[in-house]
Amino acid sequence: MVEIIIVCLLGYLLGNVQTSYLLGKLIYKVDIRTLGKGNAGASNALESLGFKFGLIVGLVDVLKGTLAVILAKGWVPGEIGLQYVAGFLAVIGHVFPFYMHFKGGKGTATLIGMMLGINIWMGVGGMLSIICFTLLSDYIAIGTAALVVYFIVISQWLRHGDIALAITVIMCALSLYKHRHNFIRIKNREESRVSRVLFKKNRS
Repeated sequence: MVEIIIVCLLGYLLGNVQTSYLLGKLIYKVDIRTLGKGNAGASNALESLGFKFGLIVGLVDVLKGTLAVILAKGWVPGEIGLQYVAGFLAVIGHVFPFYMHFKGGKGTATLIGMMLGINIWMGVGGMLSIICFTLLSDYIAIGTAALVVYFIVISQWLRHGDIALAITVIMCALSLYKHRHNFIRIKNREESRVSRVLFKKNRS
């Protein structure tokens, strides 16, 4: 029981490492939450501060989810449900960081890291799904929606159990809720297209 509590706590604390916020303050002297879409996620970092900055933020955010799951595997081997719990708490820590008044990112990169930690091929499939649907639609929110649905389906196909089902459904609902404004902007043709963001001049 103590090991489980520690794993869960470490997962949440790992999620609290807000890369875009911390590096934004350190490098650009800005609060990333005051720029772009107003959150501390990798996509907003990319759109607001350039591709290189967004890439670094995304990689670290992925690593948070992966590390949380690896810790769960090491401390309580064989408990696939705990791996989902640890990864989920890393995502929750990213979305709701306690020292930032619970205003963080949307958790997509950390979710991908969680998937890679649980099963590397499941994670690769997740990356392919978000990339393909993002490129087809030209909107990252559509790619993210495909990712969270994929996570539910693949977890059940791999028979990861009831805990996995509950967590993937909750994460799907949370992600769609956090992206609700993106979907409204897509409907109103006001959302930034990925192609425009990637090809615009990056900040140095």
